[in-house]
Amino acid sequence: MNPAYRRHHPKWYRARMPIFWWFRKAAYFRFIARELTSVFVAYSSVLLLVQLRAVAAGPEALARFTAWLHLRPVVALHVVVLLALLFHTVTWLHLAPRAIVIRLGRRRVPDVAVLLGHYGAWLAASGLVVWLLRL
Repeated sequence: MNPAYRRHHPKWYRARMPIFWWFRKAAYFRFIARELTSVFVAYSSVLLLVQLRAVAAGPEALARFTAWLHLRPVVALHVVVLLALLFHTVTWLHLAPRAIVIRLGRRRVPDVAVLLGHYGAWLAASGLVVWLLRL
């Protein structure tokens, strides 16, 4: 054991934080809310996998799954999931200009251009999905 080691060194003191510290500022609240909406992202991914399994199992399984999706509590849950996913997506896209620094020559591309590029990609991907579903 290191003789210079002291178990209760003053530098290691950490002030206790209340569990709801993130309610103090709106920016903290939005950050934690975005992180918590990741649960809804995971739920929608699992729902898609279950739907693919129902499609693979045949028309009867797909009919049962579709009937379950039409139940009022499930529709209400999916409205909440949709709102959470939209919040997650919008807040995630607004982080992109801070995380991605694009330079053309010596000049930095403005944050608005990066943000509009991400929104354009989102719109294009959504349009592609709608087009594929209409086939």
